[in-house]
Amino acid sequence: MSDNNLVYVLDDKIYINLTNMCTNDCIFCLRRDKDDVCGQDMWLKTETNTAADVIEQLKKYTDKISKGVTFCGYGEPTMKFEVLKEVAQYIKNNYPETLIKVNTNGHGNVINKKNIVPELKGLVDEFSISLNAQDEGLYNELCQPKIDNAYQAMKEFAINAHNEGIKTTLSVVSGYKNYDVDLKKCKEIAKSLNANFRNREWIPNGY
Repeated sequence: MSDNNLVYVLDDKIYINLTNMCTNDCIFCLRRDKDDVCGQDMWLKTETNTAADVIEQLKKYTDKISKGVTFCGYGEPTMKFEVLKEVAQYIKNNYPETLIKVNTNGHGNVINKKNIVPELKGLVDEFSISLNAQDEGLYNELCQPKIDNAYQAMKEFAINAHNEGIKTTLSVVSGYKNYDVDLKKCKEIAKSLNANFRNREWIPNGY
């Protein structure tokens, strides 16, 4: 059994912390300031965790699975694409009514060097994609991406998700210091990509 905290609970709902690796290094990210979410350590001791490790921990929360499962931790879930697929398939096989959401920076296709979205159709019910800015310049300043053309890649991922009929929401984090995130323009971008829009105000102390 893995001693990493791969599954955690927030507001009585299940979240899965697959990896600490990420293609962004967002300056407002909670992990820059603290190691835990509600006392649950988010830093993994190893990156070799398998789907079986996740499922073993998930089984401890069978009473909560029906409330929904979100892939979201201190890293980008699509960095562990095959593990994500296997865990999502397990949930759908055993709890078919459970809604599965993936919080992502939208770089999954670049990370995996292919369009991964069709493989997630029927497994993932919703993508929440971090838009975070109304233009590439501000995005690069806020998100500090480690890949080229990250902003465009994120928007293309949203297009792929819509094309597969998967519910898609573009989100921004507003209220961080004096950065001028234009919510109106961000909402317009979301609409142009056939996505919903969500504004998440920055939480100074996290959870």
